[in-house]
Amino acid sequence: MSHIETHQNGHILEIKVNRPEKHNALSPEMYRDLARAYGELSRNPELRVGLLYGEGAHFSSGVELDKWAPIFGNGKGFEVGEGEIDPFGLQAQRHTKPVVMAVQGNCFTWGVEIMLNTEIRVAASDTRFAMLEVKRGIFPCGGATLRLPRQMGWGAAHRYLLTGEFWYAEEALRTGLVQEVVPPGEQLNKAREIAMQIAKAAPLGVQGVLKSTRMAWNEGEAEAARHLFVDMVPVMQSEDAAEGVASFMQRREAVFKGR
Repeated sequence: MSHIETHQNGHILEIKVNRPEKHNALSPEMYRDLARAYGELSRNPELRVGLLYGEGAHFSSGVELDKWAPIFGNGKGFEVGEGEIDPFGLQAQRHTKPVVMAVQGNCFTWGVEIMLNTEIRVAASDTRFAMLEVKRGIFPCGGATLRLPRQMGWGAAHRYLLTGEFWYAEEALRTGLVQEVVPPGEQLNKAREIAMQIAKAAPLGVQGVLKSTRMAWNEGEAEAARHLFVDMVPVMQSEDAAEGVASFMQRREAVFKGR
């Protein structure tokens, strides 16, 4: 039985981490299933956005460290198969469509690291975050050392990376790690609402945004600026661009087809 369940809801791929009896502890098998889900999201033209969430009181309290220790020590890191995409975004290929994430309760270690590789995050007000690796004799290897200082701020990130202390939903909101904090139990509905808004937008435009912002983040503004109008050409030639103009002229809501 897989503990990663996927369900297509319109143009949304909903990805549920479903191992609440173990507080959604991540196993290597679950990682591979997540990689398959991310691959499906990027490949399937009917899918426009991903929605990642965890079943139960906690998004996750961490990994099954005994099973992961040999992988962490093999010198190779995460390995993905054909058609899979690393959900931590450490491989060359990353997801090409936005992922919205909902968290609650404990969101520890890999939960934080996969969150850092998503685009929009909603947290329940009872969420607490932690990077516990330095308390377990290791250091984070799922992307937190690369992204947490940039997304949270250098000093704040190192306080938690170097101590293993908790931080909470309100600080995550203040520092920009999450975009909304809602009462417990409402995080998935709010995240789904945001995902639906993205799914209604022009898919080629949304993917163009993600490509450009990611390029600016990783390669600098000048490189991203150099690609702006080059990448705009095929988008402007699409049916969706024509629909966008027509809906503007006709004062109606656009209906996009992703082509």
